[in-house]
Amino acid sequence: MALRKLLVGVATLGLVAFSTAPVLAQEAAQPVPRSPGLPFKPKGLPDRIVLTAGADPSREMAVAWRTDPRQASAEIQLAPAIDGPSLAFRAKTLSGTSKAIDSANGPALYHQARLTDLTPDTAYVYRMKGADGWSEWLQFHTAAATFRPFRFLYLGDTQNGILPIGSRVIRQGFQSTAAPALVLHAGDLVAQRDDLDHDDEWGEWTAAGAYNFSTVPQLPATGNHEYVDVAKPDGTESRKLGPYWPLQFALPANGAEPVKETTYYVDYQGVRFIILDGTAALDLGALEAQTRWLDQTLAASKARWNIVTFHQPIFTCARPQDTEKLKAAWKPVFEARKVDLVLQGHDHCYARLTSQAGKADAARRHKAGQPQGPVYVVSVVGSKMYALNDRALTQPDKVAADTEFYQVIDVGADKLGFAAYTASGKLYDAFTLVRGKGGAKTLVESKESMLAQRVCSGATGPDGAPCLGRAK
Repeated sequence: MALRKLLVGVATLGLVAFSTAPVLAQEAAQPVPRSPGLPFKPKGLPDRIVLTAGADPSREMAVAWRTDPRQASAEIQLAPAIDGPSLAFRAKTLSGTSKAIDSANGPALYHQARLTDLTPDTAYVYRMKGADGWSEWLQFHTAAATFRPFRFLYLGDTQNGILPIGSRVIRQGFQSTAAPALVLHAGDLVAQRDDLDHDDEWGEWTAAGAYNFSTVPQLPATGNHEYVDVAKPDGTESRKLGPYWPLQFALPANGAEPVKETTYYVDYQGVRFIILDGTAALDLGALEAQTRWLDQTLAASKARWNIVTFHQPIFTCARPQDTEKLKAAWKPVFEARKVDLVLQGHDHCYARLTSQAGKADAARRHKAGQPQGPVYVVSVVGSKMYALNDRALTQPDKVAADTEFYQVIDVGADKLGFAAYTASGKLYDAFTLVRGKGGAKTLVESKESMLAQRVCSGATGPDGAPCLGRAK
């Protein structure tokens, strides 16, 4: 694969430190495809606004945004939300950090600010300054300080066809979900390889989520496509985290020591969300450190539910082999520490697996009310599809090919409800984890009406159009 080079200008202001990373672009002989209309030039008003959660989102949030270079400092106003229009009356002006990047769409500054000392269970409004004026006021709600039922969205790979195709699924997820508390992304938010210029891809991703990404906290995991290729001294290639990740997301930085930019945990109203970096574990020597941190973080958890997210699935629905290195290291920890859900991407198909022995064994165990260990799910949002592997029809409880999904998870005191919906909002898969008096959990299959299994039949896809899934 041809290596790509582009200079990055860096200017750091304020309080929060950023790590540096090179930007890679295709060689001039191979022009990079661009988004239609070239709409992503930096402007004098803030854009690409993304809200993320602090480790304790009842008291801390963070926000990242972009402007053109004329707005040299990160300036943000924060105020308690009121019911009248005088939002600026009680606003405090805060500062953050700024970092320059020379993108294909022109020079830009990315800004970040951490919003600390917040009051739990409270609505706030904020806006950011650009050279040509302020953004609109945006509103978010802090988490409660103790357990409270809530629901959240889980999204698989967006990656390809981000704005023209994937945006429909993201928006349908928000429209059909009453006030999601947060959104979990299982990696490969963008392709960041050859599909589009990198800056266009991030422009499309933020446009796909639009204002929802600025009012609901996002919990992203990295995928392999958040990394870019770099040359090693011996001439071979390796990976390095792409430059847009630390610019676009202000994350808690409480993760595993070698990969604090991409691993972290968030405690939200009785759930501990743990985000891992499968690419760094598989390709960059960070497996042992993450495994140790994962075990320690789960051991210290006082949450009612523990949910882990990363990109490369333990059990695959498209690839010939499971991800054996991650399975050997992480699966025993998930089981010993009683993880409830493992939410993944990467395979560009849908699969829900509750027994390694296969779906017949899973059905027997569910019917008998036997204890349920971690539930493994793989899902996809974007347009790229892979064909199912030879285990997909017998091992997972349910699978789908050539289908885009969003998932809605309802968190209760002793019940965790999971529902997977297709892009048009039809229920495809659903179950509930129920915790008994002794702490053991059982899985109850939903009795709601659902779509029949969606798979390709030869060259024909489940909608009667050509099957898009290609074999891995």
